[in-house]
Amino acid sequence: MIAILTDSTCDIPQALVEQYNIHIVPQYIIWGEEQFKDRVDLAPEDFYKRIQSDPQRPTSSQATTADFLAAINQAVEDGTSEALILTVSSAMSGTYQMAKAAAEGAKIPVSVIDSKGPTMTLGWQVLAAARARDQGAGRAEIIEKVAKVRESLVQVVAMQTIEYLERGGRIGDAAKWVGTLLKVKPVIKINHETGLVEPAGLARTHQAMLRMLYRKFFDALETAGRLHIAVLHGNALEEAEKLAERIREEFNPVELLVNITGPVLGINTGPGALALCGYAE
Repeated sequence: MIAILTDSTCDIPQALVEQYNIHIVPQYIIWGEEQFKDRVDLAPEDFYKRIQSDPQRPTSSQATTADFLAAINQAVEDGTSEALILTVSSAMSGTYQMAKAAAEGAKIPVSVIDSKGPTMTLGWQVLAAARARDQGAGRAEIIEKVAKVRESLVQVVAMQTIEYLERGGRIGDAAKWVGTLLKVKPVIKINHETGLVEPAGLARTHQAMLRMLYRKFFDALETAGRLHIAVLHGNALEEAEKLAERIREEFNPVELLVNITGPVLGINTGPGALALCGYAE
């Protein structure tokens, strides 16, 4: 049995986490004197409400080597003989290095994969790994399958303001926008080779931002294949569901997920952000 482990930035809906027996290792939110485990001690909905009213800004801290080792050991107790860990982009976080260190100290063979992205960029690769495992694939075959998914992934994120991205420090090549009018709504994309954020465009209005998000995503996505698409939102469920309905009508994906972006990533994208992430088989 191969255990599939990942960190809490994957944003996979809880029902799928349970269905595929995925082990989630929480990241941390530091808010003043308080420390929360991502999605465990701090629900995303509560996080977005608080970040709009609390003048103190939270920060995040990566899961530790000890956290990953504890998850591996738990998997061993549950009867696993090898494991695969997938993490958020190493260019955005030290999580990958923590997982690598844990793998070296593990009692079983463990492979670690850098997903080269956040949220469902990581999530889709984790699901691909779990599904391949459940179909009888070995570790090497799973790693190959995950790489194939990563190569075709597209992720575009639209935000209400650049403020959170700038404060969070995960701004990558979009740093050229710093100092831009705060009323501008940035649209960014993830480079799945470098694992970094890249600028995709600036919108002046909310509707223009939505149009840009949709166009940039589907212009980059190979839509001829079987589509797996996720709509992520910063506590803007109604808008996310409208986007999902439009996608369903126009592209009829084989899999369409809607989920709230977790606190660790929400620190960088802020309330009201929307993201599209997916790939074609």
